[in-house]
Amino acid sequence: MASEAHGAEQGGLEFHPMDQFLVKPLFGGDHIGLFTITNVTLWMALAVIAVVAMMVVGTRRRAIIPSRGQSIGELAYGFIYKMVEDVAGKDAVKFFPYIMTLFMFIVMANFLGLLPMSFTTTSHFAVTIGLALLVFVTVTVVGFVKNGAAFLGLFWVSSAPLALRPVLAIIEVISYFVRPVSHSIRLAGNVMAGHAVIKVFAGFAAIAVVSPVSIVAITAMYGLEVLVAFIQAYVFTILTCVYLKDALHPSH
Repeated sequence: MASEAHGAEQGGLEFHPMDQFLVKPLFGGDHIGLFTITNVTLWMALAVIAVVAMMVVGTRRRAIIPSRGQSIGELAYGFIYKMVEDVAGKDAVKFFPYIMTLFMFIVMANFLGLLPMSFTTTSHFAVTIGLALLVFVTVTVVGFVKNGAAFLGLFWVSSAPLALRPVLAIIEVISYFVRPVSHSIRLAGNVMAGHAVIKVFAGFAAIAVVSPVSIVAITAMYGLEVLVAFIQAYVFTILTCVYLKDALHPSH
């Protein structure tokens, strides 16, 4: 109680929900350089290892009656393949390996971030903007390679009245270049918000009167975050498919 009172007098919190997102070097020191190995590096590497373990090692001994690992791998494969085919079209199937890799990395990083004492790499804008920029550049290059100058038809709304087309073209160009920002913030913001709320409830769990309510709230939020971990990976991937469809078929 004395420490709580002291914290109140100082105007500070006994717990800091955003501390869980701090980037820290793994091998001591405070300086973070270009090649410094941090907690972000570690958990991104673990996400890659987990994906390889599930999709390669888990399906190594394929059988007519699948094992659990094979069942999960086949389910993920079929789910993403159908998404690419339905959203972007059959001619987008050639990009399936890239989209599958993108989805598996994001969903695995999200789920690993729910483990106690872990670090959620997808809560960082630097990570998600990297993924979003890679999608943006890939889609843009594919659009120009496949369609040439006709790709610019994506910005020209031919079905609109002629007087409105230049205005709509400017809006389309702005919305196109804003894509990587919205694409990345949606993922990082949703993941960060959920983890911060859980940490807030966890801080109140130390107070005896509030503890039962806090524990129920943490349980409910954790269940919601499990759902959000999958949904946000799905949303990021399906938007990638939508952008790819625009590149392959740019005309309005």
